Amino acid sequence: MTDRFEEAYEQYKKDSGQGSEFEQVGKELDRDHIVAVRKHDDGDLIAFKTNQNRELDYLQALEEIKQGKLAHVDIIHKYGREIIRSEPDGIPENNLSNLPEF
Repeated sequence: MTDRFEEAYEQYKKDSGQGSEFEQVGKELDRDHIVAVRKHDDGDLIAFKTNQNRELDYLQALEEIKQGKLAHVDIIHKYGREIIRSEPDGIPENNLSNLPEF
């Protein structure tokens, strides 16, 4: 027997498009993600390579992130512009600035 709290939580997951944690992980694994970067001479990121071997310029990557097509990255607003960054997870090795260059 489920109680009203469990029912409410299940409804919340259904309404928000969320499934179980395992379903969410599976969806994340299916989505394209950034595996390498290209930097400008000053160190700013200017392009991205995905695990599906696609190369995206900065504007293309911004658009794909907004559409939810790229996993493990966020857009923040700083200095009056949109900046791409890796999701904060406490793992320095997967920060965009630490990825291999292409």
